[in-house]
Amino acid sequence: MTPSSSRPRQRRNVLDKIKVACLGGCIGSGNTHHHRINYGSYVMKGKTNHAMEDHIVCEVKRIKEHALGLFAIFDGHLGHAVSCYLQANLFNNILDQPAFWTDPSLAITNGYLQTDAAILQQSAELGDGGSTALTAIVIDCASVYIANVGDSRAVLCRAGIANPLTVDHDPISERSSVQSKGGFVTVFPGDVPRVNGQLAVARAFGDKNLKAHLRSDPDVYCLLIQKTDEFLILASDGLWKVIENQAAVDLVKRTKDAKAAAKQLVDYAIRQNSKDDISCIVIRF
Repeated sequence: MTPSSSRPRQRRNVLDKIKVACLGGCIGSGNTHHHRINYGSYVMKGKTNHAMEDHIVCEVKRIKEHALGLFAIFDGHLGHAVSCYLQANLFNNILDQPAFWTDPSLAITNGYLQTDAAILQQSAELGDGGSTALTAIVIDCASVYIANVGDSRAVLCRAGIANPLTVDHDPISERSSVQSKGGFVTVFPGDVPRVNGQLAVARAFGDKNLKAHLRSDPDVYCLLIQKTDEFLILASDGLWKVIENQAAVDLVKRTKDAKAAAKQLVDYAIRQNSKDDISCIVIRF
């Protein structure tokens, strides 16, 4: 697993009135059967009074004779406008970068920053809320570029062992960055750490009123798919709050259908009384 870059894209919308949505499919490269993946997703609205704030992307497309799997989880807060905007625009902005085919990491970083700037410029329409973003681009079933802003997480199962590919951008781990920008981190009894007593993540898209103290640049990783790589889990923090990385891998490692595996993970989180919106994508190599 080597640091590099990645970038998201749009399409599948989780409508506010829909409590559950799932989809699945497969992608192949050339005529070699072993270069195939199958993927699936499952989302569930949390036990909150507000509308569903998560949006996902789970699709395959062909560009310049390359097969691209585009996967993303956008976990909104203070509304769903920013996560919806990301679903519709982030992957386009990444793939439109001139450097995408020569330096994907740079293209993904630039795409993230460009998109955040556009969101801030449209804050009158999109509001003061924000969103995290976790994206994965599978290129020709040979490599995966993973990028993360916020506290959604990507976990790889390699030879049965859980390998987290992203780091949660919580206020404690990013405290020095927040403070260097003039902000502060609060830790009140019975509550999670928050930036300026408000936001529970230190990197996010949008959040105009806190943007001076937040980052929106992603951590980017390049994974070259190996024979021992079994599957990749992408999920919002609604899942990871109630299950450890290895436990999640163990729960679904015998479930060959990716969509069924994603549903299995979400169902488990619900049984563990997760109250947050939950989005999960499983990609099987």
